[in-house]
Amino acid sequence: MTKIDDILQAARRHADAVIKPNVEAWNAAGTWPREASDAAGAAGLTGLYAPEDRGGQGLPLAEGIRVYEELGKGDGAYAFALSMHNICTYAACGYGTEAFKENWARDLTSGRKLANFALTEPQSGSDAANMRTRARINGDGTWTISGAKAWVSLAGEADVYFTVVKTSDAPGHKDMAMIAIPADARGVSFGPRYETPSYNFLPLSEMYFDNVVVSEDNIILPVGQGLQGSLMAIDIARVSIASGCCGLMEAALDTALAYASRRRMFGGVNLDLEGIQWMLGDVATRLEASRLLYRAAAAALGTPEGPVMAAHAKSFVPDAALAAANTCTQVLGGSGLLKDYGLDRLSRLAQMLRIVDGTTEISRVVIGRALKKRAKGLPDIAVPKGYGE
Repeated sequence: MTKIDDILQAARRHADAVIKPNVEAWNAAGTWPREASDAAGAAGLTGLYAPEDRGGQGLPLAEGIRVYEELGKGDGAYAFALSMHNICTYAACGYGTEAFKENWARDLTSGRKLANFALTEPQSGSDAANMRTRARINGDGTWTISGAKAWVSLAGEADVYFTVVKTSDAPGHKDMAMIAIPADARGVSFGPRYETPSYNFLPLSEMYFDNVVVSEDNIILPVGQGLQGSLMAIDIARVSIASGCCGLMEAALDTALAYASRRRMFGGVNLDLEGIQWMLGDVATRLEASRLLYRAAAAALGTPEGPVMAAHAKSFVPDAALAAANTCTQVLGGSGLLKDYGLDRLSRLAQMLRIVDGTTEISRVVIGRALKKRAKGLPDIAVPKGYGE
């Protein structure tokens, strides 16, 4: 067996033994299951793309991203949180200073400490250039950060936050950088937790920086590279979300198949009915198409086609997951509304995954821009007189 086969098996075991039996209790408790992420670290799931000499698995992005499909069979929000941790760990080991790597790399790759990404602000979601968080570079090399971030996942639970900042009031993004801010730094605080009905165990809130002083050792991306690096991180996140959505779709499909193959009516079982077969057949087709799309997008990461392929995956797959969860709910009829079957949770998770790291509509903007660029390179086509005026 190859390393990726071993890791995928570990992720499958983690979903079956840790996530599925406990996710309802996690939501009821409303707290991040640190014992679960510790177990994920012990299974090798928290340093997927980090080099082996830093304690990671050394997997290429195209292989490691498949892990979230397995984790998504247990819970999409949990898979999302671990995907963001892995992206930060990848950035730390690939771009962080040697001092930062020495202090943090092995704790992050082992899952002993968790990381998350902070880009969005209350007034600027996809409009990152409208960022107000500022970093002042001091004479001794330290940075002083003030501002606020919104929709920070693992808020108050992660140990370090990879935070995108501006270093001047100039418009645009040429002054943007990324710096790792420890959760226990003086001046860091968090707002009230957002109320989220189906993924209450994942803490989400605003994060505030009140003259937070951080060492220059914590610079992950220097001034001028912050936005470019953030966009790459978002592309990885979008493909990771698509991977997790495939796991969600499979979980919904299996629930509907198990129910329909046992529910008896009209002299047989529901799965004998062509109408049910066609509904679930459409779900199965969309699942197969989604797998092919996210894996192609993962292979394209880091190439010129990467951003638009990530946008295709983020646009198509979460929509397919939401449709799958709703279709599978319909197959169960009234039983689909019962909490015991978990389909309502899957529908809400799919809707969440349509929004985070760029909404479906933002992905379509990216695709539209790529199409306009492509159109400029096409030969002229005669347009009937009057139609081009």
